[in-house]
Amino acid sequence: MGKSLSFDIAALLILTILIVSCILRKMTSGTQNRLFLVFTSFTWLATVFDIWAVALDNANSTNLPALYAAHCGYLIIHNFTVPLYALFVISLTDTWHKIRKSFWIRFALCMPYLVLFATLVTNPLTNKMFTVDSGYQRGEWFSLIYAVIAVYMIFVLGYVIYYRELLEFSKTLIFLSYMPIGLIAVMIQMLYPTMLVEMYGGAIGLLLISIGVQRPEQIIDSDTQFLKYSAYANAMKRNYRNGKNVDVVMLNLGNFSSVHAMMGYDFAMLVLEDVVEQIRRINRLLGNKGEVYYLDRGRFRIVFNERHHDRAVKAADMLVESLKEKMDFNDLDITRQPFVVLARCPEEITDFKMLMTFGTDFHEKLKYERRVMHVEDIFHKDLVQIHSNIDKIIEEALEFKRFQVYYQPIYSVEKGRFVSAEALLRLFDPTYGFISPEIIVTAAEKSGAIHRIGDYVLEEVCRFISSSEFRALGVEYIEVNLSVAQCMRGNLADNVLGIMARYRVPTEAINLEITETAASASHMQEILEENLRKLEQAGVSFSLDDYGTGYSNIKRVIQMPVKIIKLDKSFVDDQHNPKMRVVLKNTVAMLKDINMEIVVEGIETQEMLDFFTELKCDFIQGYFFSKPLPKPEFIRFLEVRA
Repeated sequence: MGKSLSFDIAALLILTILIVSCILRKMTSGTQNRLFLVFTSFTWLATVFDIWAVALDNANSTNLPALYAAHCGYLIIHNFTVPLYALFVISLTDTWHKIRKSFWIRFALCMPYLVLFATLVTNPLTNKMFTVDSGYQRGEWFSLIYAVIAVYMIFVLGYVIYYRELLEFSKTLIFLSYMPIGLIAVMIQMLYPTMLVEMYGGAIGLLLISIGVQRPEQIIDSDTQFLKYSAYANAMKRNYRNGKNVDVVMLNLGNFSSVHAMMGYDFAMLVLEDVVEQIRRINRLLGNKGEVYYLDRGRFRIVFNERHHDRAVKAADMLVESLKEKMDFNDLDITRQPFVVLARCPEEITDFKMLMTFGTDFHEKLKYERRVMHVEDIFHKDLVQIHSNIDKIIEEALEFKRFQVYYQPIYSVEKGRFVSAEALLRLFDPTYGFISPEIIVTAAEKSGAIHRIGDYVLEEVCRFISSSEFRALGVEYIEVNLSVAQCMRGNLADNVLGIMARYRVPTEAINLEITETAASASHMQEILEENLRKLEQAGVSFSLDDYGTGYSNIKRVIQMPVKIIKLDKSFVDDQHNPKMRVVLKNTVAMLKDINMEIVVEGIETQEMLDFFTELKCDFIQGYFFSKPLPKPEFIRFLEVRA
């Protein structure tokens, strides 16, 4: 009875579909994709040789050269898939750099198969592996094949266990399922020699890997066909964990969001397509050595192995040159503003979180200079680390009471003395020193820590107001800032009034500052208005901070229970401009006509003071009088000027 080819033919169909699928899904770039394609192709070729060999056996062929060629070809190719499987696990962990550095790992990967290969090639002379003279028969050395397979399987298991932190658990299980499926297939074929299920088992194992591990829809962006943000994050996280040195070319299109907002999605995609084509062209010219990612909103990354540092430098230069010129899109000239930063990781950016934080918005913080920028030139290393570790810094500051409240005096033009002060948050970290309040507030709003920080500031202010020292200073009230996130807090009013009651602070002693951003946010008007209504009814006054920064709606201003308007420092900085002087005079006159009191921030010279005093502004705040001071120094400042 001849051997059945049904399972081999089924395997050939599955493997053909897998190969075609890889090509159609464009899973041909990147080491892992290429290796999977090679793995599948060799399995397909081994199946073809198996069909040829079995067909000859079933026909009782006496063509010895053909029989040896078919059986040797099958065993050589089929067993080559075993080291390919081992190489695939190396690709999954992205630890090629470690393989290159270790002679013994390379030796362990190559030697078993080379021994087997030599034995199979010389088999027509020795007949130690198999004979075909009177039908196919296994030889006395055939068990060497199973020994070699066992060596590679032990290698794979050991490698997976050693680098388990670099692998996703679910994908690892699917990847490892290839081994038991193959083992079951071998056992079935040994028990039932006429059922050729070994190649079918391999095909099923590869199908599972394709479905569960090689999933392009999860890692490839549909618009650009580059790898997604998640793939970039996982790859870079893995690089940091396994100590792999890479060069990252970061490209952020500075005005992509503006183009998208003004011209619409279709036009933005035209711009994006041109950038994608330029990146593909550059990478192709450099031998496709860069792994390209599209994160979102016009942000691209090209990652080069440290061996290709020169290519990374060239890629960055070529990107700037190819993208900095104006382009004609549908008869419109578009400037793309390519912000290109070259970073060596982990040498210049020492951890994963720091890398992701830095890359998010560097184009918003830097001046567009039409050149390649380097991390060390544009961003102080400590500042990168601060951004990376800011959540931890804030939590430790709250836990160990490192936050401080400073006070900047506010001068009354009418009364000729200091009548109030603005409470300002400060943090001195033992590792990084003073940290900008802007960094703290931005991060704290994202993490939710802003509410605890806000409570801390208000408590410190109330504690100060309730002290005998404060009563002796003659200060009428303290201004306390509310962030956007605090204004969105449903129980803000109850919380503020509860803290004030705890310290027996009269409501007229606190003035709450609301930023224009908070006042203009339509999605939170109902919450904000309810909070303001409760606080106003309790006697708390309000001021509008940063007036004139571009968010103001004068209708909103007159509807809010605000009695003080704080002119933004940008008014002061541009007060020598004749047009700005006209704007200032009319703005002040308008605000005075609707019975608003005006605070001018950022006054630093006598000339500034005289100009705004002449405009009849009510209060002056700035370095001309004093910088923000710690409480003891603030007390001494006012005592001297009493």
